[in-house]
Amino acid sequence: MKRHPFEPARLISGVTAIAVGAGYGLDALGIWHAPGPWLFFAIPAGLLLSGITAAVWATTRRHITHDS
Repeated sequence: MKRHPFEPARLISGVTAIAVGAGYGLDALGIWHAPGPWLFFAIPAGLLLSGITAAVWATTRRHITHDS
């Protein structure tokens, strides 16, 4: 099986999407009440964090491969 490179930005985006989906699902089932707009603002916050992580990861990878 071909190995895929590790991409932390995709990991953060996926975890954010799963967390928000689980939050809305639990809220719909009545198990947990989502506090106000927290779930709504979690998506842009996760995307912002993912973008910052992608930029840092790309810069780090570029410097590591360029120095070698």
